[in-house]
Amino acid sequence: MSSADRGRPVSRIRWRRGRVRATGRSWRDALELTVDVPDDGEVRALAYPSLVGVPEVGDDVLLNTTAWAQQLGTGGYALVVAVPDRLPPDPAGPGHLVKARYTPLQVSVQGVDEQDTEHHRTLADADDLGGMPVVVADLHSALPAVLIGALATDPDLRVAYVMTDGGALAAGFSRTLGGLRTSLAGTVTVGQAFGGDLEAVTVHTGLLAARHVLGADVAIVTQGPGNLGTGTPWGFSGVAAGEACNAVSVLGGRPIGALRISDADPRPRHRGVSHHSLTAFGRVALAGVTLVAPRGLSSELGGQVDEDLAGQPERNPVVWVDTDGLDKALSLSPVPLSTMGRGYPEERAYFLAAAAAGRYAALRVLPPPEPGAAAGGAAAGGAAEDDAAGDA
Repeated sequence: MSSADRGRPVSRIRWRRGRVRATGRSWRDALELTVDVPDDGEVRALAYPSLVGVPEVGDDVLLNTTAWAQQLGTGGYALVVAVPDRLPPDPAGPGHLVKARYTPLQVSVQGVDEQDTEHHRTLADADDLGGMPVVVADLHSALPAVLIGALATDPDLRVAYVMTDGGALAAGFSRTLGGLRTSLAGTVTVGQAFGGDLEAVTVHTGLLAARHVLGADVAIVTQGPGNLGTGTPWGFSGVAAGEACNAVSVLGGRPIGALRISDADPRPRHRGVSHHSLTAFGRVALAGVTLVAPRGLSSELGGQVDEDLAGQPERNPVVWVDTDGLDKALSLSPVPLSTMGRGYPEERAYFLAAAAAGRYAALRVLPPPEPGAAAGGAAAGGAAEDDAAGDA
């Protein structure tokens, strides 16, 4: 290899030009397209209108086809980078938070805690979640099931979603979020993720915004759609679930782990309780997290789950939650339930575990403190409620 070759940067993006042949489904901030691309043929593409404008039939578009060419599952779209001949207008809105920083597609958004927002004073003073239950899962596919479990238990709850940046960065990529919009109090995108109802810099400010701006009784934390895994003990994006539990604990919330349980996954490391859950919650969540296992599993799978969780540290109590009525609620989901290409009821155990975590969170919502009550009264009441629940 010549010295010139050694100094030449390696290309990391598969660029293509194409012409829009047809437009398809749209949701939230996303539009599906069919694009004719020389040498590649007909390509399924996705545009985010808030970034590139609204492509129309006949438009020439610049595409990033890197993931499409790899035939990835969740990320298997070509992504529209620009409509060069019809650029969108300059942004007119406020905000100076830059996300996807220092990439060619960095975007400016308004953070919920920016100095010029109506919520800055609220978040400047906020330092506590007041015991709010927070369900943490490592996969985005758990979100609807957790929400279903919570609302099936108490339909009056306000549930907020905090989306981390381990998977898709654009909230608009998630069709699930579009279908759940009327059931959620709101979505907060944190870190490098963007496109939520509120934007926050960190998981911590995202949780505080869920509690103090959206008025949530319960929050759900997962990464966006997609999960990066390498088949190694630590090389998966769901490790961040344990870090989210630590953030919940630091802020005075109640971290609850939605376990990834399966008897349908062909990979041994994900059967029973996935090693992802055992690692993120057992080794990363150093402040402790309540792990919820669902009753109603087959005796074989239930025994495997019990065995897998036997090695959890003392800081991680395991509770078995009654699941009466949750199967029916899951069957009526307003959005398709699917994980790793498998739906409900094929992956019943996975979705039942997530719904059970939502139910447990709903049962742990603390009542508002009575006027003049001692500062520790609500926390003490919550502990008594745990004892009375009998979910041992």
